[in-house]
Amino acid sequence: MQLGRVVPIAIHPTPGAAKLLERYLTLYRRRWWILATGVLEPVFYLLGVGFGIGSLVGTVSVGGRELPYPVFVAPALMAAAAMNGAIFDSTFGVFFRLKYAKIYESMLATPIGVPDIALGEIGWSLLRGLVYSSAFICLMAALHLVASPWALLAVPAASLVGFAFAACGCAAATFIRSWNDFDLIQLVLLPLFLFSATFYPITVYPEGVRFAVELSPLYRSIDLLRALTTGGLGWSIAADVGYLLAMGGFGLWLTSRRMGRLLLR
Repeated sequence: MQLGRVVPIAIHPTPGAAKLLERYLTLYRRRWWILATGVLEPVFYLLGVGFGIGSLVGTVSVGGRELPYPVFVAPALMAAAAMNGAIFDSTFGVFFRLKYAKIYESMLATPIGVPDIALGEIGWSLLRGLVYSSAFICLMAALHLVASPWALLAVPAASLVGFAFAACGCAAATFIRSWNDFDLIQLVLLPLFLFSATFYPITVYPEGVRFAVELSPLYRSIDLLRALTTGGLGWSIAADVGYLLAMGGFGLWLTSRRMGRLLLR
């Protein structure tokens, strides 16, 4: 028996991770409607808030430019879709497979190792978030809510958002003790969604509060996608990318360590 062993994560794709990703693709090929339902939530917010409340708001001033309210809100909802899609499976799914189904223990009886499991789970959660955000930006384009050709980079940017949240979601799942603990995750996600300049400019906050909001991972995601879809590019997007890469890298490292301790003890 191995006690306290920690397996470091591979920093490159592995065949085992690809096999795990293939497993989920095969599984959801017959459950595609589950993914389709995940796209509807941001669409409802866009129709209800973006166009509904937007008809009362009119335009929003961002960086000295006046943007129609739906154009302002849409990229924020795209970022939230990437976050929710990545978080859902990387927390609920990983917890179930780790604590109840014991699927990972069975996988370790094959050539698949802990690094493969970590990368495969994060990759699948990333892909799920990417499906949500890709479908949403197609809707944005159809509704003429894309104001810049830089929006072509929004999908790769959304994949970065998905990676950051998926990695941290997988890491968080290894600390969850019971289903009741998922209330804590919702306690984090809901304030992120409401207060990360999703529905109004960050300038409405006092300076001290604004600084705290700028540290929010969803705000960095929204700032990046909003800049790309509206054309308001600036040096802040470099900070956004760096932040999300660091967040994803940390989550990847922590997931590997925690899974190593839980599965190989």
